[in-house]
Amino acid sequence: MGSVLLTALLTSVSAPCAQAVWLGRLDPRQLLGSWYVLAVASGEKGFAVEKATKNIEGVVVTLTAENNLKMLSSRHRLERCDVGTVLLRRQNSGWVFENPSLGVLDYRVLGTNFRDYAIVFTQLEFKDEAFSTVELYSRTELASQEAVRLFTRWSRGLGFLSQQQAVLQRDLTCAHKAFQ
Repeated sequence: MGSVLLTALLTSVSAPCAQAVWLGRLDPRQLLGSWYVLAVASGEKGFAVEKATKNIEGVVVTLTAENNLKMLSSRHRLERCDVGTVLLRRQNSGWVFENPSLGVLDYRVLGTNFRDYAIVFTQLEFKDEAFSTVELYSRTELASQEAVRLFTRWSRGLGFLSQQQAVLQRDLTCAHKAFQ
């Protein structure tokens, strides 16, 4: 039931037609390469309290021969940089990815201009907690006004409150480790 409502919400959210590109219609090779995660909206328990301590993250996206996404990420966790790799398998319908064994139920691009930014939606489930996130990916350390505006629009449209949204701190120490 929850996934049906989420799907209905995702399809009913209005976004600028020229800028919103559903992953089902885009070539995933356009998502490949290095990205900074500059802003996050999250329904995760405790996110609103911890958001002030979150730093910019680095992500490198590659595509496997089987058309799966391989995500190398680097983020600040507990006084150290945590670098990890996640393989997201392509679902049968369009360019939507998942890895339920790792808690990633849905990963898709909501909007992008391909060269500067991407707005990424993820549905996650860890232990007994299910939640969604919207992230602003940027090719540079600073996002354009257009990217920030679309991130805010998607986040609000998907029901995230202002306290569930965060522009991440400009500490790039760990973000750069993903690109090395």
